[in-house]
Amino acid sequence: MVPGNNYIWLPNLTFVRLNHVLFYLNFNLNSMSNLAIIPRLKTFSTSMRFLKDPMSIIAENLAHYGTSYFFYIGGVYPSIFTADPAFIQHVLQKNHRSYQKSPLHFEHLGHYLGNGLLTSDGDYWLRQRRLIQPGFHRSRLASLTQLMQSVIQESETRFDQLAAQGTFDIAHEMMGTAFRIITRSIFSTNVKEEELEEMSEQITTLQAFIIQLIRQPYLNPWRKLSGQVRKHEQIATKFDETILGYIHARKSSGEYRDDLLQMLLDSRYEDTGEPMSEQALLDEVKILFVAGHETSANALAWSWYLLSQHPEVVAKIRAELDEVAPDRSLEFEDLGKLEYLTQVIEEVLRLYPPAWITDRQAAKDDEFNGIKIKKGTFLVTYIYGVHHSADYWEDPEAFRPERFAKGHKLEHPYAYIPFGGGPRLCIGNHFAHMEMQLVIANLIRRYDFELDADHLVEKQPLITLRPRYGIKMRFWRRDNLLA
Repeated sequence: MVPGNNYIWLPNLTFVRLNHVLFYLNFNLNSMSNLAIIPRLKTFSTSMRFLKDPMSIIAENLAHYGTSYFFYIGGVYPSIFTADPAFIQHVLQKNHRSYQKSPLHFEHLGHYLGNGLLTSDGDYWLRQRRLIQPGFHRSRLASLTQLMQSVIQESETRFDQLAAQGTFDIAHEMMGTAFRIITRSIFSTNVKEEELEEMSEQITTLQAFIIQLIRQPYLNPWRKLSGQVRKHEQIATKFDETILGYIHARKSSGEYRDDLLQMLLDSRYEDTGEPMSEQALLDEVKILFVAGHETSANALAWSWYLLSQHPEVVAKIRAELDEVAPDRSLEFEDLGKLEYLTQVIEEVLRLYPPAWITDRQAAKDDEFNGIKIKKGTFLVTYIYGVHHSADYWEDPEAFRPERFAKGHKLEHPYAYIPFGGGPRLCIGNHFAHMEMQLVIANLIRRYDFELDADHLVEKQPLITLRPRYGIKMRFWRRDNLLA
């Protein structure tokens, strides 16, 4: 027991408040009608394995207990896990007011990444969403096309050098490209390469540490005592200082630029006519950096992996590009005409959804199809599971872009939710889709490519769904195939 803090130590968990533990330990399971229950002891026994390989545990549970079941996160926290799209729609959309972001968002993500759209909740989140939403409308995205294209074209020199060297990790390169795109989209000006690399490393380091805090909470007391928490707080502070430097420079310059930072600076609350506070502005810019490159980069990495296995799909994409924009770069008006490339991207996001899982916590008692949900219960929604369910997709493990051809009808509206659903649908979904179109189109025209035959490709389900060992590939210029 930690004196004066009313905390208790639990094996394989963390220091948690005693009154919370008493509530959870006395949780009434009789209310869980029509729902299979995984015993607390079994949850304890598999907790370490779950940290390392959650997807295999989840697959076993779904096969044994069905698409929804009751379990205890870490052996303590009462939770409902579901891969039922109707249940997910109930939580995220139909009765979303009864659910809130889980404490993990506030305690960990919010602590290091700020109180932005991704981590905030309640009235504050709604006010910020209404303020920022117009910045991602079609007219705004059109103005960002050239910024994205300039980054992609500048990266061609680096790609040529990598291609000449032989095999390289395309996942790493997509992370760098996506980070440069979001940086240019926010600031529109060039950021020094060494500063870009430092910022990218800071975000990567912070996210890796947040994952440790969430997946291995029983080590959190040691992390605090050993100085790891303080070390990462200092990294977060340094990242903040860099972002604030650019914000202050823009304000003092008096320049107007057609980018995301200008959009945030110009935004005004409807009720007061006032702009965001500097802290709110900083938090939202930080979230744009983190959410604006991680998901796109991973989706692009998986795209190249799948395309390397399906040359017939590559040929169709190239034929469509030649038809829509022969001998010129794509413009914003062209993107809506790339119907087949759009199908390819949607199928990639089905097979490898970056946001593979999400959670909520019941803010009040609720019920769904006879399942009574007590206030405080965690709801874990398994997006990857819905996307791979044979109940909603024919041959679900196969890569078939034609599933998303015009006229295709989903078996259930929440059988496909790569950007979430309900009021918290990702605000940057169109931005990410446009980015993927431009990156794939530019590189697929310029290069042929193949997967390193000896490289193991495996999923790594962290905050987003990454390739565990990267994706080693070889690229070569199409206009010099014999070299």
